[in-house]
Amino acid sequence: MTDARIELLLDDITSLKVDAIVNAANTQLKGGGGVDGAIHKAAGPILYEECSKIIEEKGSCSVGEAVLTSAGNLPCKHIIHTVGPIWTGGTNNEEKLLARAYFNSLLLAKEKKIKTVAFPNISTGVYGFPKQRAAEIAVQEVKNFLDMNASIEKVIFVCFEEANYLIYKNILGM
Repeated sequence: MTDARIELLLDDITSLKVDAIVNAANTQLKGGGGVDGAIHKAAGPILYEECSKIIEEKGSCSVGEAVLTSAGNLPCKHIIHTVGPIWTGGTNNEEKLLARAYFNSLLLAKEKKIKTVAFPNISTGVYGFPKQRAAEIAVQEVKNFLDMNASIEKVIFVCFEEANYLIYKNILGM
């Protein structure tokens, strides 16, 4: 049975009016391809400036970490940037690092009193993480977090492609 606080959409994450969307970022928070590039493009130059300031202060954003910026021109209020692992065959803690990216994003949302969070499919594009396994980790981490924390009211898994959407739909039993 699915938690009523979990939703699944086949949509463009940049169009959502939620408290925060999660960006599948790179370690330099520069905006790359896929969802990262789309978010940076839609948010406008303010996002690049805020990300540059974070990098100046921290040096980089490590795999599994999460940081917060404003949303620039997006309809959401905030962007949580997290860095997922690059898949190298599964022998370099990729599963734990992906789980940590989801957990730390939710922890940051809780700390900042963010009530609604939308996640893309972290690491499944150019980073090559197997889609089925990535979705299983994402759903498990979100369910575990929600079981222990009532502060987040809704988590939305947003799939841009139908293949990922069907994977999540099956895992969530929807």
